[in-house]
Amino acid sequence: MNFDSVAREDLPEILCRMPKAELHIHIEGSLEPELIFALAARNRVQLPYQTIQELRAAYAFTDLQSFLDIYYAGASVLQKEEDFYDLAWAYLQRAKAENIVHAEIFFDPQTHTARGIPFETVINGLDRAIRCGREELGLSASLLLCFLRHLSEDDAFAVLEEALPFRDKFIGVGLDSSERGNPPEKFAGVFARCREMGLRLVAHAGEEGSAEYIRSALDVLKVERIDHGVHCLDDPQLVARLVQQRIPLTVCPLSNVKLCVFPSLPAHNIGTLLAGGIAATLNSDDPAYFGGYLNRNYTATFEALPELGAKEAYQLARNSFQASFVEESIKDGWIRELDEFFEEQTHIR
Repeated sequence: MNFDSVAREDLPEILCRMPKAELHIHIEGSLEPELIFALAARNRVQLPYQTIQELRAAYAFTDLQSFLDIYYAGASVLQKEEDFYDLAWAYLQRAKAENIVHAEIFFDPQTHTARGIPFETVINGLDRAIRCGREELGLSASLLLCFLRHLSEDDAFAVLEEALPFRDKFIGVGLDSSERGNPPEKFAGVFARCREMGLRLVAHAGEEGSAEYIRSALDVLKVERIDHGVHCLDDPQLVARLVQQRIPLTVCPLSNVKLCVFPSLPAHNIGTLLAGGIAATLNSDDPAYFGGYLNRNYTATFEALPELGAKEAYQLARNSFQASFVEESIKDGWIRELDEFFEEQTHIR
């Protein structure tokens, strides 16, 4: 493919139209202010905001913790199975419109069970939306149960126990929430148990945490994929390992800027990660809060970083398929579609 034949002004349309996967999306983080108000009215929840605009104005975060505070507050409107269905269905419809063909979606059951919402209410609503997405939209999606790292490992074991009757409704587990003071090894036991169960394993590491957290996630938790991981460049030996072992990173540029991991998009290191041979992917993280879904992450990042062109767009989309937790034959089919798309764009048959 002759990537150099693609004019820079054509890139935004290509980025939006190309088939791709999203591997780092928190379903609670796709809760738009409009849906928050609609669910608050449905469930008679009193919000501390009078208007949608007032709520949007509150999305002024200075770091991960200040974001998490409002994130957990917003989740309070999710109470019934239909609420979780509506939340996931809204994301899946948008994903379809953005030419996402596969999504691996995080959900945080402890955020809800701590409020007295039964685990089955959460997962049944999400699963029903995913099944509808498959049947009505032709969109592949699966769930990853995330443990909250600011809580104890005992809490994680407890939610895993609640999840066991619904083992067929999620494919793996992750680790999210505040990194500071919550190293991966805190959850060594529960991840070992999940590994014995045959669950796929991922963890947030190296977002606010150091490169050492990435090492711990790989060595102690035995994860297959690192969420964020942008601080890996602080450790050249770790970078070499990520490249050699083809360990994917699910990078979220708009999130990184919003939470001050980087001061601006032009300062982001995604170009360096790709140039160094790391299997990086682009993702939206918590799009309702960070100002952009997946296509916006692509277009804004490529606009900010002139070193990124059609070749990098293809590589990111290809990486997203290769890093997904689906059968190789399905991945191969998606990659063939991607190849055909780019052959058409570069006028090579």
